[in-house]
Amino acid sequence: MTSLPEDPPPLLSEDDRDTAVQRVQEAYAEGHISHEEMDERLHQVLTAKTQSELVPVLVSLPEENVGTTSTIAAAGGRIKRRGAWRVPRNLKVASAYGRVYLDLSRAVIEHPVVDIELQLGTGRAKITVPRDAIVDFDDLHTGWKDTLYKPRRRSRPGGPRIRISGTMGFGRLKIRHARR
Repeated sequence: MTSLPEDPPPLLSEDDRDTAVQRVQEAYAEGHISHEEMDERLHQVLTAKTQSELVPVLVSLPEENVGTTSTIAAAGGRIKRRGAWRVPRNLKVASAYGRVYLDLSRAVIEHPVVDIELQLGTGRAKITVPRDAIVDFDDLHTGWKDTLYKPRRRSRPGGPRIRISGTMGFGRLKIRHARR
């Protein structure tokens, strides 16, 4: 009797690799591992082909610090962030009435993935992302108008992944890439 061939293990995604690199670097910055150990672990992460190859590299590190969710909220009026501001890993923006403008083009983005949750009643929202950002808004539910977004034709790898989720009642979300 012949056995059925096993499915090959899934390949490692770039997001998983970026997260592993960040965990190793954070462990070094917090003093959990030496410089030599960091170099060795980074080499293992960068040469890994499957998720299972990352397990021995990450198992002894402290748990990933995903941070808490930062919230920007207003009942009415405008919510505006632009210039050099620090973007948290998880950002929730809530407004019953009013406009939202988030400009991430010159913001400090320290995480490979940023989750933005929109909870908007009425009013429009505009988000400007860095030129090399990858945008995902599949988990955003709009009640009235569709989201306006034109992806860049040529995007350089290595930019942050911006995931937008949540709900918008009456209003439209417009996403654009920074020109510079």
